[in-house]
Amino acid sequence: MRSALATVALAVTVMVTVSFLVPLALLLRTHVQTQAMLAAEQRVAATMPLLTLVPDQADLAAAVARTDTTGRLCIHLTDGSRLGTTHSGTQLLNRAVQGRTALIGDVPGGRDYLQPVLLGHDQIAVVEEFVPDSELNRGLTRAWTIMALLATSLVVGSVLVADRLGARVVRASRKLSHAAAALGAGDLDVRVEPTGPPDLRAVGDAFNTMADRVRQLLATERELVADLSHRLRTPMTALRLAAERIGPTPAAPQLAKAVEQLEDELDAIIVAARTPLSTRSTRAESGVAPRATGTGLPGPAPGESCQVSEVAAHRVGFWAVLAEQQGRVCTFEATDEPTPVQLPGDHVAAVVDALVGNVFRHTPDGTRFAVSVRRTAQSVVLVVEDDGPGIADPAVALSRGTSGAGSTGLGLDIARSAAESTRGRLRIGPGPLGGARVEVDLALAAQDRRPLGRRWRNRRRGAQKPRGRHG
Repeated sequence: MRSALATVALAVTVMVTVSFLVPLALLLRTHVQTQAMLAAEQRVAATMPLLTLVPDQADLAAAVARTDTTGRLCIHLTDGSRLGTTHSGTQLLNRAVQGRTALIGDVPGGRDYLQPVLLGHDQIAVVEEFVPDSELNRGLTRAWTIMALLATSLVVGSVLVADRLGARVVRASRKLSHAAAALGAGDLDVRVEPTGPPDLRAVGDAFNTMADRVRQLLATERELVADLSHRLRTPMTALRLAAERIGPTPAAPQLAKAVEQLEDELDAIIVAARTPLSTRSTRAESGVAPRATGTGLPGPAPGESCQVSEVAAHRVGFWAVLAEQQGRVCTFEATDEPTPVQLPGDHVAAVVDALVGNVFRHTPDGTRFAVSVRRTAQSVVLVVEDDGPGIADPAVALSRGTSGAGSTGLGLDIARSAAESTRGRLRIGPGPLGGARVEVDLALAAQDRRPLGRRWRNRRRGAQKPRGRHG
């Protein structure tokens, strides 16, 4: 492209320069020759009065000698004699006499200007002025050389300017091409610095916007796959607990091993889904577990909402059965007031399952836990707490893909993503039961953000112990 632009600039500039300078050179030559002939005509006009005022030929010769300083003047007298050196031929002289008008004729070495002069008795004398080629072309060589140098400068300058402009376009195009190739190869971080002409800058901006969108879509897709896979941990936990309760039967070891393999495969799916395309092979070779960033659960869809207390009650009812099998006391409390949030019910269920599932996975059997739902003026607060060992470093626990307990580290991130999608937040700290306390603030749906009184209903689910009830 660069050479093509330079070639086009060369051709166009040469055409324009030739079409402009050639006529100018011809016009300059015509102007110089015209000026030389006008000077000859003036010298002839100054000599003509001598023919009538000085009748004596000797005196006329002396007067002409004083007047003609160039030696190019010749007077043809009526008797056929002449004063000076002639350069014109007989034919040209006869034409001037017969036509009785001034003539200009080309002669060897230059041009002749012939001016007939009418004397007495119808006699005609002719005054001749010779203009040599050096006079006709005076200054033309210098002027044409200057114009040629100017034309060359214009051509070279235009080619250099076109080459520089072409270099900018080529550099911008190459950068864009390399960035597109890198993006196609899986490098989602590649971007371009928009440079070059406005059209290429617009293309660069569009490419960056497209790359950002592709990265966002792929990250959302990976996180959605990971989160959906993480939801399978809930039935997997139930299946594992059921396998543990089967007892010492011949099929029990095979069933436990199959459940363990299924959990390993599920972890591998989650890790693979969270790994960026550009680093999968590198991370796989180095054995480093990838850490992805994303939005977690998809944002709330317009018009989709649910009652947090109802969803939480349903999921706690599911986990209460498993809690009873492990000797855990499960307590659930929820407000009687409406608890609408702008989230689908399965998203809220995923949050409850993730938090309660963490209690089952990371605390020993018999650990108590409590789930509560309350409403504030602006939000619905879902709380899951236990009397287990707690969470040593909440900041690390909130880092997606990081876990200090050997899991995938997605449970808390699912809850955090759901809270942030409603402009809420997730808090982790010690609870009154002595273990971890996780609070998920879910912003109320816009139409329900109004102060309401607080009323609570208490429901207890758990193992059959004197201090609690279960259902």
